[in-house]
Amino acid sequence: MAKRKKLPEPYAWLRKEYPQVEAAYEALGEAVHSAGPLDDHTRALVKLSLAIGARLEGAVHSHVRKALEAGVKPEEILHATILAVPTIGLPSTIAALSWVRDVIE
Repeated sequence: MAKRKKLPEPYAWLRKEYPQVEAAYEALGEAVHSAGPLDDHTRALVKLSLAIGARLEGAVHSHVRKALEAGVKPEEILHATILAVPTIGLPSTIAALSWVRDVIE
């Protein structure tokens, strides 16, 4: 996984105050990313979709940034987001679109 230059403040705090927890979390992330055949592009869209479905604003922001770093195009991110309409409903998808747009615009 690509490392960002600047981490979100809450995550940076966790890393500083609880380095063992952050290291274990990072190791778990590496393990699940390498556990199967999906490429970076596909994994980024899957992770974004999970964050959207769980309605986690911070995670959506994070996964949009990671998807862009993986080479996912903004129009692909927007398409993945609107695919949520039949599953989570229009109001939740509109909220997710606003979170996605926070990052891509």
